[in-house]
Amino acid sequence: MAPRNRTVPWLLIAAAAVIVIALVQFFGSRQQFNTSVPRTIAPRGELANFEKATIDIFNTASPSVAYIFTENAVRGFFGAREMRQGAGSGFLWDRLGHVVTNFHVIQGAQRIQVRMDTGEALEATYVGGSQDYDLAVVRLRTMPSDIQPIPVGTSSDLKVGQAVFAIGNPFGLSRTLTTGVISALDRRLPTAAGREVVGVIQTDAAINPGNSGGPLIDSAGRLIGVNTAIISGSGNSAGIGFAVPADVVNQVVPLLISKGKVPRPGIGIVVLDEETAAGLGVVGVIIDRVMPGSSADRSGLQGIDYRNRLLGDVIIAVDDQEVTTIVEFVRQMQQYDIGQTVQLKVRSGDSVREVTVKVMDIS
Repeated sequence: MAPRNRTVPWLLIAAAAVIVIALVQFFGSRQQFNTSVPRTIAPRGELANFEKATIDIFNTASPSVAYIFTENAVRGFFGAREMRQGAGSGFLWDRLGHVVTNFHVIQGAQRIQVRMDTGEALEATYVGGSQDYDLAVVRLRTMPSDIQPIPVGTSSDLKVGQAVFAIGNPFGLSRTLTTGVISALDRRLPTAAGREVVGVIQTDAAINPGNSGGPLIDSAGRLIGVNTAIISGSGNSAGIGFAVPADVVNQVVPLLISKGKVPRPGIGIVVLDEETAAGLGVVGVIIDRVMPGSSADRSGLQGIDYRNRLLGDVIIAVDDQEVTTIVEFVRQMQQYDIGQTVQLKVRSGDSVREVTVKVMDIS
């Protein structure tokens, strides 16, 4: 008969002893923890006055801020029709359900939905827009029971350094508040239409993708601008944001509501892009083509003759103010109202002549 192995029982006894010791230590430390004196929570006390003011501004204005969803039909990689979604911000303009946003937010949209403070996505229809000012208006098809238009202020009396508050939906995060100051005034902001919005507000309040079309508010809770663009290589906020000033908004939005568009002063020409013009070595604004029946046509201005490869007229001055770029030309033309006349200095070949042209509505 083989002798019993007594090693196994002793190993079991040793393991049991280790477990007992561990349990004693665990419950002992737990008892010690439970019997320790809890830390006293320091009372918060009153919020600072500036914090209370910021909270009040947000609570008052945020019900007027809208989250805008769009759907655009685009051609996919293989030519198939696809729906591309976009998003931006806006704000309620009046009790008729008009919502203001940026033109680039809803440009080309085939479906527009607006989410107000209730959280419900409401269908909206396009009312009008201006690419020149990057502003647009849509209207809610169904009205919420409790709508609250945003109070509209002025921008002519703004000061560099005063506090501003931006509310919007950056990256789809609805009802986000950022704060800052007015960094500069009277900036010029180029638009996709080749024009400039003048009097633009520069702010360091964080403005990110999705904030476009949202309100910029002063410490009185009034709309002083519409957030529209940032300067950043990454597309994210870098402390330099821009807003279309309230004085421009006050002029443009009523026209968009009543007429669907804003009159656009011009003379009826299409100019050659600056990159192509630079390649030709020409100084001035090259007229690419003249719209038939326009003021420019009636004044005898000529565009490029592509058949015979001949350059047409080149505008080199507006009322004795030299222009070398499209931006300079547009800036000069923006000083004239529809019906006024403007004196252009035009070069054609080696000759220079003056042409009087009547400003017309080219919208």
